Amino acid sequence: MSRGFVKEDDQEEVPIVPQRAYLPEGVTNFVTPAGMNLLLTEKQTLENEKNDLSSARENEKRIELNFINAKLQLLNNRIAEARVVDLSAQPKNEIRFGATITLKAESSKNIQTFQIVGVDEADISKGKVSFLSPVSRTLINKKTGDKVILKQAGKDVVYLVTGISYLDEITGNQ
Repeated sequence: MSRGFVKEDDQEEVPIVPQRAYLPEGVTNFVTPAGMNLLLTEKQTLENEKNDLSSARENEKRIELNFINAKLQLLNNRIAEARVVDLSAQPKNEIRFGATITLKAESSKNIQTFQIVGVDEADISKGKVSFLSPVSRTLINKKTGDKVILKQAGKDVVYLVTGISYLDEITGNQ
């Protein structure tokens, strides 16, 4: 049938769903145990929203349902591709995925602490950086006592690795 015979009111609005955090094609989706819990909690929240839809207008409800289903599809794909890393199996004296690192700037003696995590759990305000970030890639395989050079505000800053730990946020174990 020609599109000319379709009423405009019958047109289904295609939901525009924001993409998840960037993960390049072919790159393993590493997550910490806490990161997997975040993904599963997000899935449950979306399922609850889906079940609680109660729009007065059927069209609005259908649009909301399409939006939630699209978000769930992206999330389910991410969960299916996730590979949970056992933090207790990581080398204690070397920076790898899941490590919480303490760095001390040589020039200012400022101390910074952050954790290398998966792309979906990265949140710089919480001290969590993606394993794909330049900072993480610079730090991987470094050990306590090593010096690293990181770019900050266009200049090189030398840091000393003063601590490495693998605290599992779920169990509290190292």
